[in-house]
Amino acid sequence: MSILGTRVVRIEDPRFLKGEGTYIGNLPMEGALHLTFVRSPIAHARITGFDASEALSMPGVRAVWTAADIDLPPAPPAHGFMNKGIVFPYLAIDTVRYVGDLVAVVVSDDKTTGTDAAETVIVDYEPLPVLLDMDESVKNENLLHPDAESNIVLTFAAASNDDIFADCEVVVDLTIENQRVAPAPMEVRACVSSWDGSRLTQWACSQGAHGARDGLAEILGIDKANVRVITPDVGGGFGAKSGVYPEEILVGWATRKLGVPVRWTETRTENMVSMGHGRAQRQRTRMGGTRDGRITAYRLDLLQDAGAYARAGAVLPFMTRMMAGGVYDIANVQFESHSVVTNTTPTVAYRGAGRPEATAAIERTIDEFARVCGIDPAEVRRKNYIAPSAFPLTTSMGAKYDSGEYAAALELALNAAGYEELRRDQAARRASNSPVQIGIGLASYVETTNPMGSGDYGAVEITADGGAIIRTGSSSHGQGHHTAWSMIVSQSTGIPMNKIEFRFGDTDDIDHGGGTGGSRSLQVGGSAAKLAADAVIEKARQRAADLLEAAVEDIVIDTVRGGFHVKGSPTPVRTWADLMVAVDAPLEAEIDFVPEGATFPFGTHVCVVEVDIETGSVGVVRHIACDDAGTIINPLLVDGQVHGGVAQGIAQALLEVVEYDPEGNPIKSNLADYGFISAAELPSFERVPMETPTPRNPLGA
Repeated sequence: MSILGTRVVRIEDPRFLKGEGTYIGNLPMEGALHLTFVRSPIAHARITGFDASEALSMPGVRAVWTAADIDLPPAPPAHGFMNKGIVFPYLAIDTVRYVGDLVAVVVSDDKTTGTDAAETVIVDYEPLPVLLDMDESVKNENLLHPDAESNIVLTFAAASNDDIFADCEVVVDLTIENQRVAPAPMEVRACVSSWDGSRLTQWACSQGAHGARDGLAEILGIDKANVRVITPDVGGGFGAKSGVYPEEILVGWATRKLGVPVRWTETRTENMVSMGHGRAQRQRTRMGGTRDGRITAYRLDLLQDAGAYARAGAVLPFMTRMMAGGVYDIANVQFESHSVVTNTTPTVAYRGAGRPEATAAIERTIDEFARVCGIDPAEVRRKNYIAPSAFPLTTSMGAKYDSGEYAAALELALNAAGYEELRRDQAARRASNSPVQIGIGLASYVETTNPMGSGDYGAVEITADGGAIIRTGSSSHGQGHHTAWSMIVSQSTGIPMNKIEFRFGDTDDIDHGGGTGGSRSLQVGGSAAKLAADAVIEKARQRAADLLEAAVEDIVIDTVRGGFHVKGSPTPVRTWADLMVAVDAPLEAEIDFVPEGATFPFGTHVCVVEVDIETGSVGVVRHIACDDAGTIINPLLVDGQVHGGVAQGIAQALLEVVEYDPEGNPIKSNLADYGFISAAELPSFERVPMETPTPRNPLGA
């Protein structure tokens, strides 16, 4: 019986439950100095004066640095095709552009002293006009970066602006605010760096050690062979811990300047105001079609709030554009976006990074289209899905869909929900004017995962006792990599999972890798591990053939006993340990797997809420999720992923929003103010299994 597809309990969890995790905040580092950042309390202002004399007089304070002390040029935009005039200084040079912008850095013997000293630093500001609204920003009347000559970071222009709605019998328009949210990982950002005179080592709270290494090397001007990055246990990332932040760059810069270890751990408030935010799109949609519910035209125009600088969030409309048409066969689809700067925290990739925004836009609009047509929203979806026979296909937005059974996912979700009975209950409550009404929400989606079609590294090494070491270029921070990768290798080799060691996140041990992001880990990193295991088996067959005095083509692996024997002769068997004893040489293989392309998982969710129409109170009473992510390696891990995604989606719908007052001050800067959801606000989720394997990787995931 295959272990794949079974509910194997996560093998990494006991260590965390026993308090044995290693996070940067509790990483010992003898003699380390601490950095504390002085941040702007004003959203937009010119710096006119600076006085750190009191801080410098305090015992335990080693230095206070401003931009004049940092020999690093401002960072260019995150991508070369963005407005090159919008640069990002590591410390503000003469202007601050959001509350939380870095102004100075205090170096101290301990964190407490640094915090006290930072509060004594006096910065004089001359306030400038604050720009918060995207529609105002796109007018370019108040330039946040005058050298850029525009507030527009990036435009994805429509391929055509022809009137595609002229022949439509029904046309609907919506303006949708996909509001700004805070990633709020359980572990805030932190890092520790040391310098030995020629080599930098940085322990990073990151989603990818190799991306962090390459970023540090490039910015600090060090050959990447002389930079080692280690990511120990990481307490959540959600996309926002990709790459390197200015604070992390400055920790590396400081340790090289001072010649001693340097560390930094932010506060929760710092995390809420300065770690990259997510979403922040204003979407204007138009949908048209026939009175009987056939959609023939759809257009999405959006503004993306990039925040104060041109970071990764500005490019996310590219992903929204790719997925604009969703699961529907629509003859005419148009898209245009403008990413603009505002006096707010810069935006970055977050939980789907532009793709959920596309789903939200089209699903909200199709509901309005169904309402105007007077047709059940499930029926309108049925009429417009792309047929299974159409795959593979390339959409008008350039997405290369691999497979899809969209109607089947809808029916599974509706049947599990008891949709017809729910509609009858809804009608009865409305007819009786019940003070507690029910709402029934539907959403069908398709998402591009590993959207750039990139590959990843995997290696399997057999140990002297017949166990195995897996090395991966992916990065684990809560997803269950150790369990899933061990299942894959155990299935192929017959080596028990408890004899498999999992390694990641050390650039000295693993030279290259893609990290975790874009929902890509299993399909590329897991596939690389599988192919590496297969390659090790082929090498082992040659060893076994020599020991058994047989032809290599006659040697087969026995995964039940974890060994090799001659085909048709179950005995004798040579175990993995036997092979290692017989030949004093490594037995290992490494693979760089590059898939055929991105994959496109899909599904339908049904959400049932109760609304007290007298008080406005909303309660989520049921949530049914049918998600098809191809071959399922471990349903328990999939349950966890779905639960986390649904919880965050409900949180954004009902609670989560980052808001600013008219002066640009963040209103919600800690977890006491921010609408962070808990189990008390959530129902038990109902997951409906569905698997349509993709042909684009050997796992089908």
